[in-house]
Amino acid sequence: MRVLVVEDDPLVAEGIRQGLSHINMTVDHVTTGEQAELSLAEEAFDLAIVDLGLPRMDGLTLIRRLRQRGLGLPLLILTARDTLTDCVDGLDVGADDYMTKPFRLPELIARVRALVRRSHSLSSAVLAWGGLQLDTARHTALLLGAPLDLPGREWSILEALLLQAPNVVSKDRLIQSIGGWEGDLTPNAIEVYISRLRTKLAPGNLQIRTVRGIGYRLDEPALG
Repeated sequence: MRVLVVEDDPLVAEGIRQGLSHINMTVDHVTTGEQAELSLAEEAFDLAIVDLGLPRMDGLTLIRRLRQRGLGLPLLILTARDTLTDCVDGLDVGADDYMTKPFRLPELIARVRALVRRSHSLSSAVLAWGGLQLDTARHTALLLGAPLDLPGREWSILEALLLQAPNVVSKDRLIQSIGGWEGDLTPNAIEVYISRLRTKLAPGNLQIRTVRGIGYRLDEPALG
C-alpha cells in the first residue's frame, strides 16, 4: 500500500514514514497542499495523511478541493488542533478520520489499516483467497494452514492483488504502489517477484494470471 504524508514538520513526517515502512507500506512525503494536490492528481495512492496547519493552502482547503474533484481515497487528518470544532470541521469537509498530535504510532497504523479496509469494503484484517490467508494486522501469511514466507516486496505485491481480486492490477500501479518516488522498481523486477509468488502459491492451486498489455490478477482457485 502507498501512503502520501502531507506534513510540513520533517521530524513528524519521518517518524510516520519509518513506522509505516516497518509494515511494508510505501510512504511518500510532501510539505504543502499544492504539492499534495498535484501528486494525488498524477499518481495512485491508497491513503493520504494530512496535517491541517500547512503553509499557504491549509489542510481543510486541500481536503475540500480533493473531494470536490471527486477523489475518493481515504483521508486521515493528523494535527495538533484538538478542539471539537476542528474535528467536526475536518470530518465535514470530507476527511474519513481525525487524530491529534502527539499521537501513538500503533494507533495511527491501526487507523490507516482500518481506513484502507473500509475503502475496499472489507470487514476483517485477514485477506483470504482460496487456501491463502494474509493477516495484515499481524503480518503473517498462511497457505493451506502452513506459514508462507513472503519477504517485503512479495508481500506488498500479493496484498495489492488480493485487495483488488479478481480485478486486474496494472504493472504501473504495482510499481507506483510498492516503489514510490524513491524506489528502484522496474517492470522486469515486478515480473521476477510475480514469478516467485507463482512458485510459492502453486501448492495451494492458486494462480496469478498475466493479462497481456495490462497487468496481473489473482484467478479463482483452480479445481482439482
